[in-house]
Amino acid sequence: MPGPEPKPARRRQVDRSAATRAALVAAGRRLFAAEGFAAVATEAIVAAAGVSRGALYHQFVDKTALFAAVVEAVEADVAARLASEVADAGSNDPIEAMRLAASAWLRICVEPEVHRIVLLDGPSVLGWAEWRELCQRHVFGLIRDVLSWGMEIGRIRQQPVGPLAHVLMGASDEAALYIARAADTETARAEMMDALDLVIDGLMR
Repeated sequence: MPGPEPKPARRRQVDRSAATRAALVAAGRRLFAAEGFAAVATEAIVAAAGVSRGALYHQFVDKTALFAAVVEAVEADVAARLASEVADAGSNDPIEAMRLAASAWLRICVEPEVHRIVLLDGPSVLGWAEWRELCQRHVFGLIRDVLSWGMEIGRIRQQPVGPLAHVLMGASDEAALYIARAADTETARAEMMDALDLVIDGLMR
């Protein structure tokens, strides 16, 4: 059975806390995307969010913890966009769905917000392990679901889904990192799409 409803005063406190956190994440997202993690001072974040410095440290232990929340917010939006693009295409072929998602990801990854926050600053600020965990939290499930669908209808060779999803996730992330560090992003994106096409082709029965 559901628990008792929070008392009005407690509910208002929870709502204020959630609103403060959301304001800090939104402000951090704008500033980190525009200037990079190292260049953004906490004073600028709280000013942009319209909250006190104490409110920042009530929500997050430090600037790095706020940055982690920003990375997760960006990744959640990326996952939603990928799912929407695949759904809107209306493909009934999981291989084609994977190509659509890969192409969309390689297009999205060069957008300033994703490029700076997720690909350039993310691994160095958070460390590889935490960065990978945050990136997998939202997108990994999409990859796993498409693979399961493909195996169920016989379009993809039967094999353990989890390890294969990790391989594809790793390939997609490495492709994005390659593009992020390239001098010519358009050429790099075309090269990585060709490479991912070969990987996806290898899944077919």
